[in-house]
Amino acid sequence: MQETNNNVSQNTELRAKIASDTAKKRARYVLVFAIMALLFCFIIVLNINIGSVHISVKEIIGILFLKTGEGDVNYNIIWSIRLPRIFMAAILGGALSLAGFLLQTFFNNPIAGPYILGISSGAKMVVALVMIVFLERLGSVSSLMMVAAAFIGSMMSIGFVLLLARKIKNMAVLLVGGIMISYICSAITDFVITFANDSDIINLHSWSMGSFSGSSWDNLRLATIIILITFFITFFIAKPIGAFQMGEAYAQSMGVNIKVFRVALILLSSVLAATVTAFAGPISFVGIAVPHLIKRGLNTAKPLIVIPATFIGGSVFCMFCDLVARTAFAPTELNISTVTSIFGAPVVITMLLRRHKGGK
Repeated sequence: MQETNNNVSQNTELRAKIASDTAKKRARYVLVFAIMALLFCFIIVLNINIGSVHISVKEIIGILFLKTGEGDVNYNIIWSIRLPRIFMAAILGGALSLAGFLLQTFFNNPIAGPYILGISSGAKMVVALVMIVFLERLGSVSSLMMVAAAFIGSMMSIGFVLLLARKIKNMAVLLVGGIMISYICSAITDFVITFANDSDIINLHSWSMGSFSGSSWDNLRLATIIILITFFITFFIAKPIGAFQMGEAYAQSMGVNIKVFRVALILLSSVLAATVTAFAGPISFVGIAVPHLIKRGLNTAKPLIVIPATFIGGSVFCMFCDLVARTAFAPTELNISTVTSIFGAPVVITMLLRRHKGGK
């Protein structure tokens, strides 16, 4: 009888502990999402407020919600220049972070990302080729065509990486191979740009360095449609992603078709990276740094939680970096990759040092 009472007591304590741990986890998730939501709104206001033309918060509220001053200079600055750029940075930043998370899941390595593996460089190479050919012959290139070209370039690069993965099982060597592919694609791009017309070189140079400037509502609409569709597909396969994180054998035991699942991860990450490259050029370190920061902040790798958090985190990170790029040395604007490298590289270095210490 005494033993039965002890077992009941232990079970009750265990249930209480589990309930307490669950409540703490949920509180942490809510806190992290709340902080990111506040940062998201705050950085949007900062981006609208700060620039070559200062616009007060009161005027911003009137223009956005009451449509006051329609046709005025400040009204046009907000609606035609700043808002498309801000939202483009948000949607593309989220896409790049999510692409990094998918690639890290695929390769089971936190350092895998679109930029490191050469996916962004492959997309950049094909887009540059398409831009030069069509600008010379037609004088313009459609946004959809640029996305398609970027996707082809992404698939070419990831195809080479997968071929290397068959021969090379060491992940560190595979990442070096991805970096070499990136350098080759960049070299081909630079070679092609050298023989382009002067007018084309200006456009290509600005785009190839990475920038959200020149964003329009039409481009934003297309990017949003592509990225949101990809995001929801990714969210709906969160459970298979979670199973895959536990190992291929476990995923197979849960009924996941590994071959189809791997193809899905590659296609989804390539679409996301290609869309970013097509509209803003190659952007470095976002796909590695943001997923790492989000996982540490949430203290979990559950895809159902991490996927939306990674997307929002990438949006906040890129909007902040774009703000710094615009204002740090105004009127001169920095390339977005320069700023993302400054803030993202230290995160990656810290992550590597911690993994090295953990390995010991």
